[in-house]
Amino acid sequence: MPKIITLKEKWNLLISKLTNQFADGDELNIDGVIYLVGVQELGQGHRDFKKDEKMNLMHIAICKLLEPYGYYEFSFFDDDGWPHYNTLTELPNLKPGEQTVLMKEAIVTYFETLFYI
Repeated sequence: MPKIITLKEKWNLLISKLTNQFADGDELNIDGVIYLVGVQELGQGHRDFKKDEKMNLMHIAICKLLEPYGYYEFSFFDDDGWPHYNTLTELPNLKPGEQTVLMKEAIVTYFETLFYI
């Protein structure tokens, strides 16, 4: 199997694997992957989440994904087991395409660290 080098190739492989494992036929998009990262980081397994909890899961994921870039640092777990992060540096003003590239890069790195891809 040829070595995957580009972010696009890694992203496509990741989406394929995650879609096969977690989606019911529809290909996952970036928001779906961020949600999965949030569920993983919460560590309470899959369950039905309320709307505000889903938003909190997305926030947890974004903090975790951007932590290696110096934007956030883990602070503590609250009494319900939810992780909390401190903002270290404000995110730069990026164009939408640049935001997408940053998040895809952070997501790919996260899953590479877990040896998922």
